[in-house]
Amino acid sequence: MPEELDETTATSGQTTDIDDTTDAADAADTTEAADAAEPADDGEIHSGVGVLDKTVKILDALESGPATLGQLVAATGLARPTAHRLAIALERHRFVLRDQHSRFALGSRFAELAAAAGEDRLLTAAGPILQTLLDRTGESAQIYRRQGDQRVCIAAVERASGLRDSIPVGAMLSMEAGSAAQILLAWEDSERLHQGLRHAKFSAAKLAAVRKRGWSESVNEREEGVCSISAPIRNASGQVIAAISISGPSGRMGSAPGRRYAPLVMAAGKYLTDALIKASSGR
Repeated sequence: MPEELDETTATSGQTTDIDDTTDAADAADTTEAADAAEPADDGEIHSGVGVLDKTVKILDALESGPATLGQLVAATGLARPTAHRLAIALERHRFVLRDQHSRFALGSRFAELAAAAGEDRLLTAAGPILQTLLDRTGESAQIYRRQGDQRVCIAAVERASGLRDSIPVGAMLSMEAGSAAQILLAWEDSERLHQGLRHAKFSAAKLAAVRKRGWSESVNEREEGVCSISAPIRNASGQVIAAISISGPSGRMGSAPGRRYAPLVMAAGKYLTDALIKASSGR
């Protein structure tokens, strides 16, 4: 049994006790840092609100990928009960989720807040480009960002009629299959790439080809009868931060959809990359 499930079960009957002690623990955390917002000798930032600093440690640890409770403890240096209490609290607010292996991972709430704030430069530029892709290809178009072992759809447009691959904004899909998953994994560092390939339906050789040509395709990989083509969206530093895709029934898009649609999807990805670079430079 995974250690998180075991510990959660062991404490499931003590919710009231945990909640009752939270205020006292948080009050102690609040006063433990003497210099608010001053970097400590260890290089860490202390806000003066200890529980907030510890929560940020949890989120920082999860930024590099899913983690078990034991891994969170090792990465953050927090006591095991504290790490568990904060991770569960973050899960309740959807800042953290559990993946299929019961590990903690960043949740969908971050994408929701970015969209609600209206300050996400990618989302601001995405709407017209997705609509153009739909108009030119006749297929549904989406943008995905990675969140741990999953990817979240942060923007989408769909065909008005006929067969289509319907993926709503906020949908969480696996990183183990699909052309967008290939894009979001292909340029990762070697360790995360190796971990991502363990259960993937695509191979290291396929990702090498993706890096070389700059686009990916999947046919019946994520779902039988569905195919897709994706390309990267990069930030001003050249880092792949999202994947732009079109998807639809393989019966209509064919057995090698990349030959037909890849140039259009790549052009859309480049347009959004250029828009992000321009926005970041203030031009």
